[in-house]
Amino acid sequence: MDKNELKQRTKNFAVSVIKFLGELPPNRTLNLLSNQLIRCSTSIGANYRSACKGKSTADFINKIVIVEEEADETIYWLELLEESALVSASDVYELKKEANGLTTIFTSIGKTAKTNQKLNKK
Repeated sequence: MDKNELKQRTKNFAVSVIKFLGELPPNRTLNLLSNQLIRCSTSIGANYRSACKGKSTADFINKIVIVEEEADETIYWLELLEESALVSASDVYELKKEANGLTTIFTSIGKTAKTNQKLNKK
């Protein structure tokens, strides 16, 4: 998957989360959790785009670490929604699956970039 495809994938994920949250009934607890989820899920793509414009390898790595953290945080908020019985497991299954996939991808990208940075310093 090239960087443009990954940019689109992260944007599609954010749109999916936005649509999912838009379908939930309004209540105080859901609103609080939804705000957290919307921030981290949309941050994945925004920070990846920023990483792609990194000024250096170190800058790229720092931004990819943020992307990885935001993807993992997204899983956390989805789990909270599910485990508090505010949504069903089937409602969040695909979102959790994609958030896990993105976390795996960005973890791998980060590890590769760190390894390459160490090799280039030798």
